[in-house]
Amino acid sequence: MSDDLPAGVERRAFDGTERLATRGEPVYGEPTEGEWRAWNPNRSKLGAMLELGMDTGLAGGETVLYLGAASGTTVSHVADVAGPTYAVEFAARPARDLLEAAESRPRLFPLLKDARKPETYAHVVESDVDVLVQDVATRGQARVALENRRFLADDGRLLLAVKARSEDVTRDPDDVFADVREALEDGYEVLESRRLDDYHADHLGIVARPR
Repeated sequence: MSDDLPAGVERRAFDGTERLATRGEPVYGEPTEGEWRAWNPNRSKLGAMLELGMDTGLAGGETVLYLGAASGTTVSHVADVAGPTYAVEFAARPARDLLEAAESRPRLFPLLKDARKPETYAHVVESDVDVLVQDVATRGQARVALENRRFLADDGRLLLAVKARSEDVTRDPDDVFADVREALEDGYEVLESRRLDDYHADHLGIVARPR
């Protein structure tokens, strides 16, 4: 499985337990071993997708647009191994932590913007990004992915974590996921999807490419 990991992401031992890791300054109290820091899949949907062996298409060095960066837990790992990484977060409090995570990462560019309004950051984010990572806890998650498709290169990848309860807390998650997948078909071809319940209850990981 390690052969599928992006360059710069390795499985390393922390206190005798093998875990995903990247090189960089710690951000959220994660264990460190020398210059390496553990990537906790229980706190990162993308980490869970990698841990579960999903084919994310990440190789390392890509230009990334990350929607829903929150306090920087996952996007800091991404920026450790990627190229320019644009991190969109709307809530002011986690954005402060995100700015702190960016201080030691010159390729990480925090944007205090609303992922539902890509026109507000289109002048900053370069077009033809390689990867669009989305972890936005809002209703209309497929719509956000479709609205931001404009930034993706033709051969780019969408890595989407769908939170069922953000769409409708009363419905069966499987029905919610089916609706999101169907909505995505307007602009994407879904390559792989997998439940992330081993690490995140009622979440679905999706890998897709633009149509």
